[in-house]
Amino acid sequence: MFLKGERRLEEILTHLDADLVIIEGFKQELTYPKIACLSGSAEDAKLFNGLIICAVGPAEKADGLPDPNVPYLKRDEIRRIADLVEEKAFKLPALDCGGCGHEDCYGMALEIVSGTGSVEDCVSLHPDVTVLVDGKPLAMNPFIARMVGDTIKAMLASLRGFRQGEIEIKIG
Repeated sequence: MFLKGERRLEEILTHLDADLVIIEGFKQELTYPKIACLSGSAEDAKLFNGLIICAVGPAEKADGLPDPNVPYLKRDEIRRIADLVEEKAFKLPALDCGGCGHEDCYGMALEIVSGTGSVEDCVSLHPDVTVLVDGKPLAMNPFIARMVGDTIKAMLASLRGFRQGEIEIKIG
């Protein structure tokens, strides 16, 4: 699959059918945990933004890492790296809705990586209204989810025989 032009990560992920995706780049994306691949240069410090779950580098750990609480692993410790990724992986929807009490998804991601928050705290990932497209949930902030739900209920309420309850609509 080839996608031409610049794309947002959320758009790219819609084309993938996977439980886990490992990407390179997207340093400015602040909605998921990261692995800092260190080169031993002064530029390494720029990678640390509070979302680093481990630092990977040469055999010898460099002195003065920006965050001493981040585990340092050697490049050949693939099993340990994979275990950390599997344990800590998540992706917030980048809706910056504020429903979790944070100004943006980065604030929520910081809490999750630090262990003081949970992905379950993201109200956009667990809305009252769920729209599935090809079996995958469409991310909606709480306002949009409420608007979609209220609009559908209002349309159905005008139909003879409608009664309140759980609604399921399938469009093929």
